[in-house]
Amino acid sequence: MNSFAELSPVDGAKLDLVVPTSLQELPAMVERAKQAQRAWAGLAVAERARAFSNVRDHVMDRGEELASLIHREVGKPEAEALLGEVLATGDVLSFWIEHIEEHLEDLELEIDPISYPSKRGRIIREPRGVLGVIMPWNFPLALPFRTLVPALLAGNAVIFKPSEISPRTGALVVELFRGLPEGVLQLLQGGGEHGAALCSSGVDLVVFTGSVATGRKVAHACAERLIPCSLELGGKDAAIVLADANLDRAAHGIVWGALMNAGQNCGAVERVYVERKVADAFTQKVVEIAKELRPGIDVGPLTTKAQCEIVRDHVEDAKAQGAEVLLGGNSAVGGYEYPVTIARVERDDVRLIADETFGPVLPILVVETAEEAVARANASRYGLTASIWTKNYTLAKKLGAQIRAGVVTINNHSFTGALANAPWTGVGESGYGVTNSIHALEAYTRPKLYLEDRNSQKRELWWFPYTPHLKTIALSFLVLRSGTKSVFVKMGAVFRLLGAFLKRWKT
Repeated sequence: MNSFAELSPVDGAKLDLVVPTSLQELPAMVERAKQAQRAWAGLAVAERARAFSNVRDHVMDRGEELASLIHREVGKPEAEALLGEVLATGDVLSFWIEHIEEHLEDLELEIDPISYPSKRGRIIREPRGVLGVIMPWNFPLALPFRTLVPALLAGNAVIFKPSEISPRTGALVVELFRGLPEGVLQLLQGGGEHGAALCSSGVDLVVFTGSVATGRKVAHACAERLIPCSLELGGKDAAIVLADANLDRAAHGIVWGALMNAGQNCGAVERVYVERKVADAFTQKVVEIAKELRPGIDVGPLTTKAQCEIVRDHVEDAKAQGAEVLLGGNSAVGGYEYPVTIARVERDDVRLIADETFGPVLPILVVETAEEAVARANASRYGLTASIWTKNYTLAKKLGAQIRAGVVTINNHSFTGALANAPWTGVGESGYGVTNSIHALEAYTRPKLYLEDRNSQKRELWWFPYTPHLKTIALSFLVLRSGTKSVFVKMGAVFRLLGAFLKRWKT
């Protein structure tokens, strides 16, 4: 059964045929990756970085082709694909190629020379080995590169499974890395069964970006095999608009944050809590801005018919429970199109507020205070990103510290995923993976301690035999390290310690 998307959501035109990878090939792929990884990791970091020197040029030179393919395959407007995927990917490559050496430098270990004489240690960052990387369809170029670039530069090999919705872009992603040693990066084309097989194939780490439901399955499969996984899952991001906010900026920024990529973004604004004093004025500005958005140019179709049905169900459920639709809210059943929709909602228990909608819908809820807004924002089981819109940066910092999310922005939203040096992460059902920044390397590498002992004595103080003198030494150290003992008591401990040391070394 062919699980690949075959028709473009833009116009229903047929897309190029994609042949799935036979699952019988997967064991051999993993073995090739293991062999290639050993040689790849044996190269100096600078040599690996040089192997990437042309990848950025490949991305930039084929940027228009990439944007066109992304547009045809997932429906994203080409301008949006150029800005949010192609150019952002160039930034990711530039950052990691320039900084990977310093981020993988050995760390000297500080060792107490009195307790542990003549010892020197350093902490080395070693690659995990072979990574299974499973990526979604909503950012089919940018999201894979955010993981592939640092993971490969850190010395890992990767088996990459793109979404079955965007396999053509996935194939082009791998092609852009041409020049890397054979086996270091391999493409696994297929659906959910291929992702499940990859988790069980003998890889050393699974990096997954996608739905909460599938993320749970990935976590379970990895736990069964005692391998780590990095999960970046859904979001139900809240924007909080305070009474002193610049309403023009807030309205424009939140409309973009909600409707970019037709809302198919885990970091999209999916809830707005606005203080009552400015709620009407803010809502009016949002509706006016949203009315001007052009279908197919500013906001594309949804990528799948199934996603369109989810959006429709959420809106209809909210309407049935009293929500007021101010714009949009209706679409033909069975298509890819869903109109930009603005709704005024009162309750947090409707699906439009509680569940991830992943569509071009912006619900607005009125609150009395900033504290109420934070409490309601935190009530979600998700915790990816959030934004606060205010002129009072002191208050914003205080509120930001209270918000349960991995990313908090003031007077902006969502764009930080394009900052290669800034961590993108979440809490709760948004997962616990980290992409971008040096913190991502904590998943792709493991610390290894290398210790040299240059002590020429025939034995260490704490080695056998366990004599009464050794016990005296230990008790003396307890006194000396105590914060409650007097100076006189500690002076006595020093004399006992010195005497015990001399007697210990004579035995």
